[in-house]
Amino acid sequence: MTATALAMLALACAVGAWRLTRARWTYRAPHVAIVLWQALGVTWGLAGTGALLGYALEPYGQGVLRGLGGFGAALFGGQSPPRPYDLPRILALITGLTALAVLILVLLAAGVQTFRARQRHRALLALIAREDPVVPGVRVLDHPGATAYCVPGLRSQVVVSQGALKLLSADELTAVLAHEAAHVRERHDLVLLPFAALRRALPWSRVVRDAQGEVALLVEMAADDVARRCCSARRLATALLRFGTADAVPTPRGALGAATSAAAVMARVERLVTPGPVMPRRVRYAIVTFSVVLTSSAPLLWLIPH
Repeated sequence: MTATALAMLALACAVGAWRLTRARWTYRAPHVAIVLWQALGVTWGLAGTGALLGYALEPYGQGVLRGLGGFGAALFGGQSPPRPYDLPRILALITGLTALAVLILVLLAAGVQTFRARQRHRALLALIAREDPVVPGVRVLDHPGATAYCVPGLRSQVVVSQGALKLLSADELTAVLAHEAAHVRERHDLVLLPFAALRRALPWSRVVRDAQGEVALLVEMAADDVARRCCSARRLATALLRFGTADAVPTPRGALGAATSAAAVMARVERLVTPGPVMPRRVRYAIVTFSVVLTSSAPLLWLIPH
C-alpha cells in the first residue's frame, strides 16, 4: 500500500512539473514558484525511489526506512529474508537503491565540480581583476566585451568588465549590480544546483530539461524583483537589452550572469516594462503551505509501516 501511494505521488509530481513548465502565473511570483519547484523535485526523487523500495521491502511490513534496516540486519546477520521474497522484489530493491545512490552521487559530484570551478575562477580574478573607485566592492575585468556576473559562495564576488562600464549608464549599472547582489544574498546557486544535477542524471528527459530552464529563468526574475525595489525597472530592462545587442562575454562556469539567452532576456524585459498584477498574498501563502506539505509527504510515507 505504501509503495502504491509513493508511486502515485511520484507520478503526480512528474505531471505537476510538466504542467508547471507551461504555466505563466509563475512570472507573477517567482520566489513562490521556486519554492514549489523545489518541493516537486525533492518529492519526486524520494517518492520515485521510495516506491521501488517500498515494493521490495513489503514482506518486512515495517515501511521503507525500517525495512531497509531490517534488510541490512538480515543481510549482515546471516538471517534469511521473510517470505515471499521473489526475483521482482530483488530487482526492485536493486533498482531503488541504485537510483537513490545515483541521485545523491550526481548531486554531490555537481556540487564539487561547481565548487572547484569557482575556486579556480576566484584565483584567476585575483590575478587579472582590479578594484575601481567607480564601483566599490566590485571586481573589474579589463576586457572590451560586456559582462556582469557574480561568483557565489562564502567569499562571493561581483564582477563587471570594462566593456560593461562603458556600455551602461550609471543608473543601468546600479540596477545590474543590484541584480547580482540579489543572487549572492539569496544563494540562487543552491537553488539551481539540484536541477543541474538532475539534468545530468536524466539527460534524455525533456521535462527535466524544461524544468531546469524554467527554474533558471525564475531565479533571474526573482533577482530582478529584488533589484527593482531600489532601482528603476526600466533601467534594468534597458541594461538587459544593451547586453543582448552588445558583444557579450559568456558567463563563466559556476557563476550567475545578468544576461541569459535571448528568449529569457525578452521575457524578463517584457515583465519589467509591463508588469502584470501582483499575486494575492493569500494565494502565495497557500502555494508555500502546499509546497511544505508536499515536501513532507514522501518522508512520512517512508516511515509509515505497510
